Amino acid sequence: MAKIENHKYSIEEAFRECFYIVPDYQREFVWTDKEVNQLLDDINDEFDASLSHEYFIGTILVSPTAQKNHYEVIDGQQRLTTFFLLLCALKNLFKNELQFRTISDLISTSYTTGTGDTQTSLKLDPRYESSGEVMSKLVEVNSDPDKTRNAIQSAGIKAYGSLENLINAYSNIYRFLQMNYQDKKYLKKYWGYLANNVVFIQISTDVSSALKIFETINERGIGLNPMDLLKNLLFTNVKAEDFTRLKNEWKKITKPLEKNKEKPLRFLRYFLMANYKIENDRSDATVREDEIYDWFINKKNAAMCDYENKPFEFVRKIIRSVESYVTFSTGKGNDGKDSIVMNNLKKLCGGAFSLHYVLLLAASNLPKPLFDHFVTQLESFLFYYIFTKTPTKELERNFSFWADELRAVCEISDEKEQKQKLNEFIKDKFQKNMKPKDEEITDDMKRYTLNSMQQYRTRYLLAKMTQFVDMAYKGLRTPGSLDDYTVLEIEHILPHTPEPVLRQDFTQKNPGKDYDEYKNKLGNLTLLEGTINKAIGNNFFEIKKEEYKKCKYYLTSSIAELNTVGNNTSINRINQKLQTFTEWTAESIDRRHVMLTTLAKDIWKIEEIEVE
Repeated sequence: MAKIENHKYSIEEAFRECFYIVPDYQREFVWTDKEVNQLLDDINDEFDASLSHEYFIGTILVSPTAQKNHYEVIDGQQRLTTFFLLLCALKNLFKNELQFRTISDLISTSYTTGTGDTQTSLKLDPRYESSGEVMSKLVEVNSDPDKTRNAIQSAGIKAYGSLENLINAYSNIYRFLQMNYQDKKYLKKYWGYLANNVVFIQISTDVSSALKIFETINERGIGLNPMDLLKNLLFTNVKAEDFTRLKNEWKKITKPLEKNKEKPLRFLRYFLMANYKIENDRSDATVREDEIYDWFINKKNAAMCDYENKPFEFVRKIIRSVESYVTFSTGKGNDGKDSIVMNNLKKLCGGAFSLHYVLLLAASNLPKPLFDHFVTQLESFLFYYIFTKTPTKELERNFSFWADELRAVCEISDEKEQKQKLNEFIKDKFQKNMKPKDEEITDDMKRYTLNSMQQYRTRYLLAKMTQFVDMAYKGLRTPGSLDDYTVLEIEHILPHTPEPVLRQDFTQKNPGKDYDEYKNKLGNLTLLEGTINKAIGNNFFEIKKEEYKKCKYYLTSSIAELNTVGNNTSINRINQKLQTFTEWTAESIDRRHVMLTTLAKDIWKIEEIEVE
């Protein structure tokens, strides 16, 4: 076999140094929204979890051509094409920014030919069907998905099959970035992570050898991850006649994770930190993915797991954790049933935060009432940390240590003592760590806008506030599902897309105040039924407030009118925390913003469970 070279590339290094050619004998671009979204979500998860760790996307197999730095892609073109389209979308979104030039140079390069003409070459050149024409037009137009599609159609390029997949992928990527990274500062951070931290290994050799390697990769697999190595380790500790049994048991670990699109190595990390006391040279009680196998084969850890003497008991322990892990990820409780508190936690964390699974797994054996109480307090704790954008590294270390204490609480048999110890844990770990963040969360909430965080978290924020007010209004103590609130539409009281006359009216009445700044402030946002939202359109507040009175959610209807019943009723008590408005000015928005910030402190707080 010819010489084989390999090189570790970041995305920026790869597209700066290499030209990738997808030969016509290769499979076309077949990725659908499902695969594209999976890659985007995976990167998004890693980006939100850490700005320092690398995210490895596997190997890319290429063969060098006669032209310097030009490579035919043998394996990995689906990923490379997706990243190229991602660069194209980022380039358009960074118009008039310094990043525009940098990304442009990663997409194409121009050079002078011997005849003095300027020749432009794309850094990714697909050569099946008319894919090269589609890609060239997409780069040339440098626009949003709709204009790009129209330009391709106007050029007479027939978009079908794989060509349609290319256009759909670009549209999907573009809208993903628009939805998740409206704030340019956050988009720049995302680009920085993508450019430098997303890496792959590029294996380069001649075509015949590369095709042989490709065949080997697909037939036998290349390299073993810690999950595979652990499986092999367990096989060495069972008798040959038990191989089939172990294989079937192992499927109970891998199949549920695969079915629910959960990352096996992430699960394995959380499983270890949730179930065992972790000791390492860093003294941070954590295990990185690349350390998992080494942790297992350490003599002290092997004895702690006891997989050598009791391999099937150890496997069953993992299976139980997988079942809990998957159950929690779908918003169910530790009894396997739909859970309001777990669903709330899922809405807060989304797919961007997952460290809390360490604590959930450690607490999974608590009686259901205690587990539900624990989850509610965990939600308040995480609200403080997520909405202050605290680095996850701080939490990772703490959660691993705290898991040791939670396991001890779970093992207490006396009901009263168990409640007392859980209260002590929550007070010492959650409340104690939230207190220093009081000022920080207040400051962050005062500056909160629609673009401060992902939209699903803004929707969660408004939903919790709306539900809290409704419960107080009705005198209820036990919350129902948050789903009824998260399906409501986010209403801009000061319209998001105003008519010129309304914008002018605001400017005249609020000198020195920027309309576009105030329209996105938290104080200007509320939840509203779709039918009412559609009816009021972009009207002036004087017209809107009459419709707000029809809203069945009191946080919104109270903007226009407060109801008064009796002297010391639940309605009057919540009225003391609310405000009504006769006009909608910058000062009104600021006042309501302060009101909602104060309300947040009443919602996300720590409470003890009652000990009889």
